[in-house]
Amino acid sequence: MSCGSSTIQTAEYFADTKAPVISLSAKHHFDQLTLDEKKYAHYMSKGSHWGTRAVLRSVSPESEAIFDLIISIHKQVNGNYEKFFDSKLSSESVKAYLEYGSMFLSNLGNYKSFGDVKFIPRLTVEEFDTLIETIGNPDISKLYQSVKTALYALDGKNILLGWRDKGHVSGYYLDVVSKDEAEAVNAALSNEKIMPENTRVGKISDDEFVVYVASASLKNETTYYPDEIPFKLHNGKAAKLIIKFGDHSKEFVKIAENLSNAKKHAANDIQARMLSHYIESFQTGSMNAHKESQKEWVKDYGPSVETNIGFIETYRDPAGVRGEWEGLVAMVNKERTAKFQTLVQNAPKYIKELPWSAEFEKEKFTAPDFTSLEVLTFAGSGIPAGINIPNYDDVRMTIGFKNVSLGNILSAKSSKKPVTFIEDSLQQTFDEYTTQAFEVQVGAHELLGHGTGLLLSELQDGSFNFDVKNPPLGLDGKPIKTFYKKGETWGSVFSSISGSMEECRAELVGLYLQLFPDFLEIFGFSKKEIQDKIVLTSFLTMARAGLIGIEYWEPNTGKWGQAHMQARYSIFKTMLEAGLVKLEYSKPDYSDLLVKLDPTLIHTVGKKCIGDYLLKLHVYKCSADVVNGTKFYTEKTTVTPDIAKFREIIISKRMPRKQFIQANSFIEDDEVKLKEYEESEIGMIQSFVDREV
Repeated sequence: MSCGSSTIQTAEYFADTKAPVISLSAKHHFDQLTLDEKKYAHYMSKGSHWGTRAVLRSVSPESEAIFDLIISIHKQVNGNYEKFFDSKLSSESVKAYLEYGSMFLSNLGNYKSFGDVKFIPRLTVEEFDTLIETIGNPDISKLYQSVKTALYALDGKNILLGWRDKGHVSGYYLDVVSKDEAEAVNAALSNEKIMPENTRVGKISDDEFVVYVASASLKNETTYYPDEIPFKLHNGKAAKLIIKFGDHSKEFVKIAENLSNAKKHAANDIQARMLSHYIESFQTGSMNAHKESQKEWVKDYGPSVETNIGFIETYRDPAGVRGEWEGLVAMVNKERTAKFQTLVQNAPKYIKELPWSAEFEKEKFTAPDFTSLEVLTFAGSGIPAGINIPNYDDVRMTIGFKNVSLGNILSAKSSKKPVTFIEDSLQQTFDEYTTQAFEVQVGAHELLGHGTGLLLSELQDGSFNFDVKNPPLGLDGKPIKTFYKKGETWGSVFSSISGSMEECRAELVGLYLQLFPDFLEIFGFSKKEIQDKIVLTSFLTMARAGLIGIEYWEPNTGKWGQAHMQARYSIFKTMLEAGLVKLEYSKPDYSDLLVKLDPTLIHTVGKKCIGDYLLKLHVYKCSADVVNGTKFYTEKTTVTPDIAKFREIIISKRMPRKQFIQANSFIEDDEVKLKEYEESEIGMIQSFVDREV
């Protein structure tokens, strides 16, 4: 298929077929809650889901209309697709439509949440036309016509999320705002000490821009947002920035309303204060209020119902500063949490084992609340296995942070199919130890990966959090010359690579610490034979993930579409260059390609190459050395021709990602009822219909 200036292999972008659709069951843990706790969870879940459209609008211009189309079709056919389309469409075509609808809802948009690559329906345009004609509803037909072109459009650029002036797609920029213009806008906001996570940007003219703030209120109710900001573009030309409130206003009214109801069932004063700040933030658009909510959230240790809500992660904004809406509601898994509490208690001991000097570490490790949770609700484009938040660096350094491991995500298994690119002799080991290895890696990654490091900074009062007259020695053995100036953060300095680089650093910490036997004992693995299998599984899993990660690398542009996979590729490349890993194949089409790892080298060659890489990333981050750090990480994540040649076989063997169906809660006769759904595409769609957002 030729679209625009590039030839596209359409089949590469088809929605997944036969993807595992899994119920994210948390009923057992939900049923153990008190009535107040159930109501708290219910209203927090409802509030979270009301942010659905904010996610859709941040993905692509067409995503919200496609969402409405899928929901409207389901209501029209009353969930009975086969009967409704009998004789008009083949069962294969109906199945292809349902697979697209389920994948779309699972990702909350027509771009993969893991990879930022567009996907299109497998059924043809003609078959989709027939489906719409058979329904015969004028409103549905009109909705379909409004998105029909965008549904199927593929060219060499719009297949990826990114900068609109480069031809990519983004819902964060409502007009064609260039990279340079966006950076100038971001600098103008930063100068006014305005955090941009809950904003989108529009362009009125070459010298007039609009920042849209997510808020229930349509007017400025804050004390620090100006109505206009004069600023200069990169070319020195004067420009004006207008601030407009009320982006997603209808939805944010509902969010604030549900959080107000949740507050009536708060477990303690800390939760009540946290919710007051949340409500203020979502009512007025104040990110300062959201930061205050996170200060209270960090202090709320060990709640029966854990929640977090707001514009959190910034991976999908090409500038790396605008957040995507998330809402987490979950219950504590006490057995797994006990392991993590032991890890927290021992954290200072293991931080000393990491390969950097004390000058690059906080003087005192602030022990976070580290819990294993069973997810009831995760409103957003995708569900992670673990979370380390808040992302506000100053809150993390002065108050603390929390780590959560999402237990029913970690343990979700979908099939017994062989793991691709791994030799047959290791398949049983992988099947037996993947969950355990994943649990250890996530724990170390979140707690001691994201939780470590001192950003060497000039503070607001002009003092420094390090000895500026005798600064620590950098990688060259000389005193460092760079540090974070007033108001600068890790994200603002390292910009678009900050997310991937930080994920890489955290992954490396996880691998490195597994090389200490007593670290594995914390998780209940004391036998050397089992420890060896867990370490082998972790290292080989990382190497394989890095290799298959090139699916998320776009050869024509060299752009990475997924921060975690970019990070894992660089780790794989490091292992390959060190000789810890090698690739073997004999067939010219690479169909027998295998990732081989020598277990006898893990504790020697592996420890050295992982440790060296980790040290460099850590020092670059802590010292704000953006010039050398960017150069180093860009080289590490550059896909070389000898690896790029495997991309076609990797794509041909890719396995569909899991799609998780979440339950809904309802209040009936002053009781909170939980409704779970069948594990099918229809079950997925019905779960969204029932949310009525």
